[in-house]
Amino acid sequence: MTQQPTPADHDYWEQIEGTPFPLGASLVEGENALNFALFSQHAEAVTLLLFDGVDLITPCYRHPFDRLKNKSGPIWHCRVLLSLARSAKYYAYQVAGPAPQSGTLWHHFDPAKLLLDPYAKAVHFPDTFDREAARQPGSNVGRAPLGMLEACVLEGDVEVTIPRRQSGHIIYELHMRGFTRDPSSAVAEKNRGTFAGLIEKIPFLVELGITAVELMPIFQLDPQEENYWGYMPLNFFSPNQGYSCTPATCSPHEEFRQMVEALHRAGIEVILDVVYNHTCEGDENGPCYSFKGIDNCSYYILSGDPLHPYANYSGTGNTLQTANRAVRRLIVDSLRYWVKEMKIDGFRFDLASIFARGADGSLDLTVPPIFDQIAGDADFDGIHLIAEPWDAGGLYQLGSKFPGLSWMQWNAHYRDTLQQFVRGDGGMVADLMTRLYGSADLFPDDTARAYRPYQSINYITSHDGFTLCDMVSFSEKHNLANGHNNTDGASDHSWNCGYEGEQGAQAEVIALRKRQVKNFFALLMLSDGTPMFRMGDEFMQTQGGNNNPYNQDNETTWLDWRRLDTHRDVFRFCREMIRFRKLHHSIARPHFWREDVSWYGAEIPVDMSQASHALAFCLHGAAYDDVDLYVMINAAATGAEFGIHEGVVGSWRLAIDTAQPSPRDILEPGTEPVISSAYYHVQARSVVVLMGNHRSPPTTAH
Repeated sequence: MTQQPTPADHDYWEQIEGTPFPLGASLVEGENALNFALFSQHAEAVTLLLFDGVDLITPCYRHPFDRLKNKSGPIWHCRVLLSLARSAKYYAYQVAGPAPQSGTLWHHFDPAKLLLDPYAKAVHFPDTFDREAARQPGSNVGRAPLGMLEACVLEGDVEVTIPRRQSGHIIYELHMRGFTRDPSSAVAEKNRGTFAGLIEKIPFLVELGITAVELMPIFQLDPQEENYWGYMPLNFFSPNQGYSCTPATCSPHEEFRQMVEALHRAGIEVILDVVYNHTCEGDENGPCYSFKGIDNCSYYILSGDPLHPYANYSGTGNTLQTANRAVRRLIVDSLRYWVKEMKIDGFRFDLASIFARGADGSLDLTVPPIFDQIAGDADFDGIHLIAEPWDAGGLYQLGSKFPGLSWMQWNAHYRDTLQQFVRGDGGMVADLMTRLYGSADLFPDDTARAYRPYQSINYITSHDGFTLCDMVSFSEKHNLANGHNNTDGASDHSWNCGYEGEQGAQAEVIALRKRQVKNFFALLMLSDGTPMFRMGDEFMQTQGGNNNPYNQDNETTWLDWRRLDTHRDVFRFCREMIRFRKLHHSIARPHFWREDVSWYGAEIPVDMSQASHALAFCLHGAAYDDVDLYVMINAAATGAEFGIHEGVVGSWRLAIDTAQPSPRDILEPGTEPVISSAYYHVQARSVVVLMGNHRSPPTTAH
């Protein structure tokens, strides 16, 4: 029997009234009690409701908070003995407050609405869950998502952790469900589209050679909203139940941790794509599940327009107010949970520039507080922080404009330059040089800032846009699928190689497409910076020309693993190109190439004219105990004689020629033939790489 507290106890008042921290529901060790804490600055009344596992209409326990006893500043809190909670399994809140006011105090309180705790570690959806009930005013009891009272205490710890590297990564972006959902994945049927399914495919990832997976959002979302990609989070602490083999209770947590441990055991780091800039509650027409009803004008940036009250810098209806210290704390607490409890290695922040917006949406171009909070927290030392450095409101902060000085960033300039150059656009040679070099124009390594090239996440394709195969197979978007016309997809600089689509394409068109894919991948792996590519690009996955399938949970977005056999030659090239990058440490350096690179054209001077499509460079490897590399790039529609402007005849060996059929497109180490000429004919639309026979000191850079 639990002993009742007495005024003599040092924590008597805490035992009676609860404590404001930690936020959320927590088990109080030694007291057989639960502590509940909820932030709501503008609420006038808060009620806690507990439900058993049978009756989700009538709570088994209610606790109306006493403002004079159960409130500290903006935080409402209480302590509930387990003996009073009886058989309770789930919990929620009802919150009352002022009516909507003008300007930025546009409240959304509805005392009848059942609200999910933002700090819930797991979410329960009753069989009668109804999104529409959350969109309408009034009660949604019995139809609302609930927090699980089970503490989700995770047994033991992730046994295998690996040193987190800062440079030298090769990142593989994948969608948890799409990676193994298709029957062609050959994983166990119950594991398709789950964390367990990914575990079954780890040998494939190891063979491919990637060093980190970047998982598209895995936070819990609204299961009745059409959102396959996952960029509409409901809760920032719970893994999506849809990615679990057994979604009941806390199984998703355990299965996620098992996946992390298995990836770590294989030497692969785990990066989460996280969305802290908006939620699934949308605008004034969206559902009220949690944040809206708890404290609308603290959690969201408001426009001041009563007809359209939500500022929309995310493009999805609402924008989290990260200038608010409670929202910042929520984000940092969520990050800490995934690092400390789930053992992940990094984060990619969706629309990270929103962090630079103030409470009214105005810009703070210095260092917004959330960046300082993250940078100053020892729990995040060594954690990869990757920004998508723009938002949907027109803010674009790529490179040194971004407030997070040490953050890595998705480099859209790299993407656009490579897409346009390989397509054959003129006037791109100078920009190509800059991107291959590591984008020092965007990430300057001057004394004051000292950026590193690995901070540039180099990519040609991502989830947002065409696949690499579709980049060379379609000149137009084909986004009408399954009754959805998603016309707002990313802008792609694609070219169909002379024929639109795959069906009916002639052999010479298919051959050219494969060569273009190899060109893209070769240049990606030959660039200084951190390469990233999307799942399936290594075996020419297609989405049928759909570049915006955010709501397509079907064969459009599921990997078709049969294409691995169909395009085994492309897979081999990508795998060997990754190995080539790893073998030649002089490519991916912690510093820019500087005096170790010499630039040429087909002849000695680089031709940067509008008509030029040719570039060559020699990368000297002595400083990194590596051989020299001589790279020749021809994006023209005709072949060209390239002079080999360094070394002597017989000092170079042929390593890569994307115009050659497999396996001569990239040769096995030790089988590279000697080049017995001072010239090499680089065929149309191809990339050639020569390796020196020995390590030589750098020459004067051009």
